Amino acid sequence: MVAPGWGKYDPQMRTWAQPVTDRMIALAAIREGSRVLDIACGAGEPALTIAERVGPGGAVLATDFVEEMIGYARSKAQARALSNIEFRCVDGEVIDAMKNSFDAVTMRWGLMFMPDPGKCMHCAYTALKPGGKAVISVWTEAANNPFVTVPLGVLKRHMDVPTPPPGAPGIFALANPDRLRSIFAEAGFRDVAIEQVQIPMADFPTGAEYDVFIRELAGPVASLYAQLPAETQERVKKEIAQEAEARSSKPGRVYLHGITHVAVGTK
Repeated sequence: MVAPGWGKYDPQMRTWAQPVTDRMIALAAIREGSRVLDIACGAGEPALTIAERVGPGGAVLATDFVEEMIGYARSKAQARALSNIEFRCVDGEVIDAMKNSFDAVTMRWGLMFMPDPGKCMHCAYTALKPGGKAVISVWTEAANNPFVTVPLGVLKRHMDVPTPPPGAPGIFALANPDRLRSIFAEAGFRDVAIEQVQIPMADFPTGAEYDVFIRELAGPVASLYAQLPAETQERVKKEIAQEAEARSSKPGRVYLHGITHVAVGTK
């Protein structure tokens, strides 16, 4: 379970991901008074930022499959005195939202983990008003995302890391823009457009701090690491830290970027 890690690193993640959140809001044409459905809201973003944007005249329904994530998000909404946002713990593929009732649907880094992403996008399409927009982000190919490939590369030196079969859910499951476009189109969306945004996904003084961060935040990394014997775990921790320092694009820090697709379609 990596939910506590998302709570711990929420301030950094919110800052690093802000350009993606801002672009999603712009592409979805979210404004004061909008009604928005945010699927797979995680620890609360972009739902909370959207709630502030739409104001008291608007409304946000934020959903996630993990109750602990919903708990983090709800507590942050209360701390920010946001009364225009509702949270529900529900599977993103079976959301029972009112038909034709939302101006926009957003989903940041959730669709690639859905066993049936087409079903999820069909739910989004059904929930939207005619002319409404769905905007989602998913990670591009592994080569563009060293914040993930650094720890996975180290783990592969110590264990068999199976390659997911084609179409299986995972962090890079929707890296192919053609597949992403087809999922939108098959759900009924028109005017589908896809662009890329690069952001920092790790910015720490040392490799050791990055190692702790990625093992506490990234579910696939945490799961693989937990399968190693204790003595190998200690070796892997040091190697991840060293590799991160070697791959950093900023001298004197561990700075690793990510590149994400941001896709939009209109009902």
